Amino acid sequence: MSTCAKPIELEALIAYWLGELGESAEAPLEEHLFDCAHCTRRLEWLAACAGGVRAAVREGTIALALTPRFLEHMKRQGMRIREYPAAPGETINCTLRAEDDAVVSRLQAPLAGASRVDALHSVDSGGGRIARWRMDDVPFDPQAGEVLFTPAAAALRKMPAHTRRVQLLAVEAAGERPLGEYTFAHTPG
Repeated sequence: MSTCAKPIELEALIAYWLGELGESAEAPLEEHLFDCAHCTRRLEWLAACAGGVRAAVREGTIALALTPRFLEHMKRQGMRIREYPAAPGETINCTLRAEDDAVVSRLQAPLAGASRVDALHSVDSGGGRIARWRMDDVPFDPQAGEVLFTPAAAALRKMPAHTRRVQLLAVEAAGERPLGEYTFAHTPG
């Protein structure tokens, strides 16, 4: 198996795959890919992963934090998306109807100056059953002032009425700083 003396960084491959490189950076990267089987295989692996993520989102089998660009891609692909904007402290009544492919929470937050954002999730489905998890280093756009999440639609369709809470935290060298708490009262569609 061939290796590469100067493999292309994964971040650069991702930017290339997404079309986010400028011409001056894209031309030498493409030249390298034409000459390097190792890096070409890595790009093919990345493309396969991207295809798998897209399929999982389309099928509603994955929950994830989204970038605005990925959300726009979902819409361009014809996905029917129900969106719920939420300000800190709000309780939002929400649902996922049969005609919806996905639901997206648009959590508004003061993100200026944040370099990393984590999200604490909890779901209370009644009867004292509470699930909790943390998503580290979620994507966010400080200018837009929001973080986007989509739950796994297939799992959400099977859930009874429940309450989902999300807390956004700015993670800094000095510790964690709360950015906002959001509550979603979900009713089955």
